[in-house]
Amino acid sequence: MEQTKMQRFPEDFLWGSASAAYQIEGGYREGGKGISNWDTFVRIPGKTYKGTTGDVAVDHYHKYLEDIQLMAEMGLKTYRFSIAWTRIYPEGKGELNQEGVDFYTAIINECLRHHIEPMVTIYHWDLPQVLVDAYGGWESPQVIDDFVAYAKTLFRLWGEKVKYWITLNEQNIFTSLGWLTAQHPPGKFDDQKKFYQVNHHAFMAHAKTVLAYREMGGKGNIGASFAYTPSYALDCRPINVMAKCNYDDLKNYWWMDVYAYGRYPIAAMTYLKNKNIAPVIQDGDIEILKKAASEITFMGVNYYQSCVCEYNPTDGVTPYGEMNTSGIKGTAQVTGIPGIYKNPANPYLLTTDWDWSIDPMGLQFCCREITSRYGLPIVISENGLGAFDKMEADHKIHDDYRIAYLQRHLQALGEAIEEGCKVVAYCTWSFTDLLSWLNGYQKRYGLIYVDRDEEGGTLDRYKKDSYYWYRNVIQTNGESLYK
Repeated sequence: MEQTKMQRFPEDFLWGSASAAYQIEGGYREGGKGISNWDTFVRIPGKTYKGTTGDVAVDHYHKYLEDIQLMAEMGLKTYRFSIAWTRIYPEGKGELNQEGVDFYTAIINECLRHHIEPMVTIYHWDLPQVLVDAYGGWESPQVIDDFVAYAKTLFRLWGEKVKYWITLNEQNIFTSLGWLTAQHPPGKFDDQKKFYQVNHHAFMAHAKTVLAYREMGGKGNIGASFAYTPSYALDCRPINVMAKCNYDDLKNYWWMDVYAYGRYPIAAMTYLKNKNIAPVIQDGDIEILKKAASEITFMGVNYYQSCVCEYNPTDGVTPYGEMNTSGIKGTAQVTGIPGIYKNPANPYLLTTDWDWSIDPMGLQFCCREITSRYGLPIVISENGLGAFDKMEADHKIHDDYRIAYLQRHLQALGEAIEEGCKVVAYCTWSFTDLLSWLNGYQKRYGLIYVDRDEEGGTLDRYKKDSYYWYRNVIQTNGESLYK
């Protein structure tokens, strides 16, 4: 819409950056930590780029003071990080691990000492392996009570200090890659019935955690973070517009409607029932989901790209096409659901080396949609560019392409705020370089370069050009974005 361009972001805006425990900490058998599903999964030959693991990652476990000092020098207002369940309960439940508690207490206290708001993700994909072995992890409703008990421990420990809680990170991603494409733990392929049941268990864990937080007197902010890929119809042919509608119900609203309304999209649920793959919903579950929906205070969004929707014939592409994990542009395959939709490339957008579309306006689009559909404040919990960064001989890293990416996305976010969207925080992904799950260490996202590759490295930290750029954005509260 036509409007005056934003010059500054709201005065209380939380400029942040983000990470995940498995991707940065290392110390995988230190401090009493138990084994997670990822510790096990990465040891399966061929699952990750060059067999990379998070055993050392970028050694945040030993370097957290240095990393938080770098955040403070940048002027960061919030730091989003996750707790490793296996550091709190090495066996998933039972005896509390005090060394793990002390580690995260130190991180939280150090953030607060530097006036950085800690934003805690309760679950960022690392499930205790012992729970997988005992009952199948997320495949069993038993996980719900164990998750809630774990979350309540975090609330008791840090509820007075932490004012922003994210229950689940990218539930749509860890379930689809875990039970449909076998690319994440537990490595199941095309188990659609179990995929939707696992998601229902995760929704119930989220909902009961939200309610437990409020019942324990928590007055802070709580919600989930969703990997949101807004969609565009290929053209105005009704069959392609309907493909977009179907995509949104099955790939976006299936999660966001539950978080915000406590109910599943009707057309999508009808489709799943007709296919005999709908989840089993117990008596009282919907009431719990609805009650929790009334208690969340934001919609968390991890935004990286948009997609195009086109009708997919019944003999068309499947959801199981090749994902680009090599960084060789053009190797990702088109995917979709036969008879429903497919997602061809957008000819109007550039892509990253990993074939992710670069669409700043998509961030504005998704904020507008969340605001109109759900009326919730928004936390942009992740946004960033994975790239092949190069450190020069003088230890400088000139990542002007990352600066351009972030600047255009933040300008689009500013437009959304001017249009009435309440956005309370923005977190770059990521603060330091890290292990990019399946992609090893070659795919760099950080504002801080870490001397680390698939063979090893010194683990020394170096400020990229984007670090100084983002510091100036924070210092000017966004004014520098428009100069």
